[in-house]
Amino acid sequence: MSEQITFEDFEKVDIRIGKIIEVEDFPEARKPSYKLTIDFGKEIGMKGSSAQITKLYKKEELIGREVIAVVNFPKKQIANFMSEALTLGVPDKDGNVVLLKPERDVELGVKMF
Repeated sequence: MSEQITFEDFEKVDIRIGKIIEVEDFPEARKPSYKLTIDFGKEIGMKGSSAQITKLYKKEELIGREVIAVVNFPKKQIANFMSEALTLGVPDKDGNVVLLKPERDVELGVKMF
């Protein structure tokens, strides 16, 4: 069982909807990854994210895809890339990351609550 947090703790996590606008190979990463550029709308703008999603997703199919990400973690250096957002996903039965996305169209940058 995971550690319990308060609702106030949860409110500190800024989870937003973004749209992937650019995908690059990331051969410098230890595990196969892509460098993503994600548009989070006018308030937040563009952020970079490293994502270990190469097994299930081709670069071309990721362009324009909506994703859910945490945007208020500190920046994290991964090899020669500064990741500014944590793109959220869950593992499939083989441990490959399946991206989370909104069920319906929503405005970019909208905050999850």
